[in-house]
Amino acid sequence: MSIGRTEFTSGLRVVTERMPGVRSVALGFWVLAGSRDEPPPISGSSHFLEHLLFKGTKTRSARDIAEAFDAVGGEVNAFTAKEYTAFYARVRDRDVPMAVDHLSDMLQHSVLRSADLEAERQVILEEINQHEDDPDDLVHDLFTETLWPGHPLGRPILGTKQSIRGAGRDQVRRFYRKHYVPGNVVVVAAGNLRHESLLDLVAERMDPGSVRAQGPSAWNLRAAGDAPSPSGRSLVKKRKTEQAHICIGTSGLSRTDPDRFALGVVNTALGGGMSSRLFQEIREKRGLAYSVYSYHAMYAEAGVFCAYAGTTPGRAKEVLALMRAELEDVANKGLGPDEFERAKGHMKGSLVLSLEDPGGRMSRIGKSEIGHGEILTVNQLLGRIEAVTAEDAARAAERVLSQPMTVTVLGPFSSKDAIA
Repeated sequence: MSIGRTEFTSGLRVVTERMPGVRSVALGFWVLAGSRDEPPPISGSSHFLEHLLFKGTKTRSARDIAEAFDAVGGEVNAFTAKEYTAFYARVRDRDVPMAVDHLSDMLQHSVLRSADLEAERQVILEEINQHEDDPDDLVHDLFTETLWPGHPLGRPILGTKQSIRGAGRDQVRRFYRKHYVPGNVVVVAAGNLRHESLLDLVAERMDPGSVRAQGPSAWNLRAAGDAPSPSGRSLVKKRKTEQAHICIGTSGLSRTDPDRFALGVVNTALGGGMSSRLFQEIREKRGLAYSVYSYHAMYAEAGVFCAYAGTTPGRAKEVLALMRAELEDVANKGLGPDEFERAKGHMKGSLVLSLEDPGGRMSRIGKSEIGHGEILTVNQLLGRIEAVTAEDAARAAERVLSQPMTVTVLGPFSSKDAIA
């Protein structure tokens, strides 16, 4: 892996990984602004802004932007997360100048017209309607809201219908001007390009200042606040669905916690594949669910550890009891030798396979740089996973899974008694 990294005096960073064996480039502009940064009255404004930046700049219309990428067979898109927003493209190596030109223009010179804001307001309200009609997605938002009530990390990325209806152009513009500044931006590329070539393109289009050789840095790294405590609450949301959608979990570990790799092994053994405990016990052995898994999401000061299953409403109580029993067993006893080694192998293989294409590598670099300010090589990551011991995994499991559990259930139930 050959990583190039340059910081400009404005704080803007450019990071690249050259992959000479491919003919394409994945390019991303990562901004340190996500849903947790929003004032509660305009919850969802990060995602709102993501939409609006595609609506046109001082010199380009929305159609101009779309036609430019379509004309070269490229892809352009964006997504909003709780702690950052990313605008990205994938193009042939020869079309990188066009992609940098358009994405940098969108980030710096979007006009945020009132008419576009009103049109996108309706689009996002429909997106929220669609999200609420998809219980597989909705139950996870309900889970984080119940786990961390009132905390910025507990808010839904899309916002609410009330906040989207109330978001004004001036409020969105203030958010844009506050957060879309050079010190919050990382330009990342992976594929068939040279680091110096991207530096020249960025310098021409973004006026980032001179290259910083030494001295204090101007770029921003999110400071970790106090970790929110898990509520231990339960929520049953009545909805006419064919399945009961169940989440059970608690607060996980932050992205800088020394035990994060150990907890990754625990998560993989519990619900990370077809040989995992939850999959084998609930789906293979008992046939109670089609979809069952667990995950661990990490943020600056805390994480989310959650197990999910979708089942027939009449079996919801049984499935929840099985999920709770597996979590408690791992918290109390740790992992067996075979499942421990299998989980480590799964993590290492999945990591390597996820980096076979430029898009996967660009995404890994972007998340690492904007979240940590450093990038571990693949070999370093593999080494961190390999170094996890059974005792490390047992300690991480006990730390996390012995906390109060939060439960959310979405389905045709009228009260908590239906699943208690």
